[in-house]
Amino acid sequence: MTPLSTNVLIGTLNFAAAIVSIPIIGAGIWLSTQPSSCLNFLQWPLIILGTLILIVSLTGSISSFKRNSWCLVFYLFAMPLFVVILVFVVMFAYAVTVRGSGHVVRDRGYLEYDLNDFSVWLRWRIGEWNGIQRCLKLGKSKMCDDLDQVYRLPQDFFNARITPLQSGCCKPATACGYTFVNPSYWINATNLLASDDCLRWSNNQTELCFMCASCKAGFLATVKGDWRKSNVVVTVALVGLIVVYASVCYLLMRDRIQELLTRYVMRVYSNV
Repeated sequence: MTPLSTNVLIGTLNFAAAIVSIPIIGAGIWLSTQPSSCLNFLQWPLIILGTLILIVSLTGSISSFKRNSWCLVFYLFAMPLFVVILVFVVMFAYAVTVRGSGHVVRDRGYLEYDLNDFSVWLRWRIGEWNGIQRCLKLGKSKMCDDLDQVYRLPQDFFNARITPLQSGCCKPATACGYTFVNPSYWINATNLLASDDCLRWSNNQTELCFMCASCKAGFLATVKGDWRKSNVVVTVALVGLIVVYASVCYLLMRDRIQELLTRYVMRVYSNV
């Protein structure tokens, strides 16, 4: 393969890497639109890393077409660094979301969540709950008020498949024995000692169970679900980036070996 065709191929591969970086940026942007963004952690590393990988890939592509060796050297050193950081981010996001799942409640279609089921790091990360709570309340009209519009009868609500946040923040724990009036208004608890959350429940529509441990658990279940979804996209993109980088390195190495062999053969013939 001639140097020109190799440069074109490398430039094309790097342009493909630039395209592959877009889903990484997209995953970060998607996370920033979800309730889990109230944790304010994973979305920005993905957006920043995806943007840097996009810039480096375009730099590598341009350097191949323009035959700029310095830009190519920058690409060869920067890309594996960003890939390694991205691998760490993906592995970390997976590791801290391994634990935590909903518990089946008798005669209920929805699950309830226990804060102690989740990883120590996630529980530590929501230590400043007041800020997260305020963030969640900005979306209350969609999260809790919609339940009142959809479910009028107790049995309809008990059979509903509601989200972890709705389960933890918009209603009291089932074990408390509250009587249903509507999804966000409950009276006459029969077992207030079942959980500390039983006393934290309030029919004040600005409070509800947002200070409950169940709300924190529901929020972490939401974080887990959103991070796992974004991890799938980022992992696929990461595999693509590794394949592209390995292909570029292979092409450069092959061209270098061919160049050395050509020089050696010419030197041998010149000495004959």
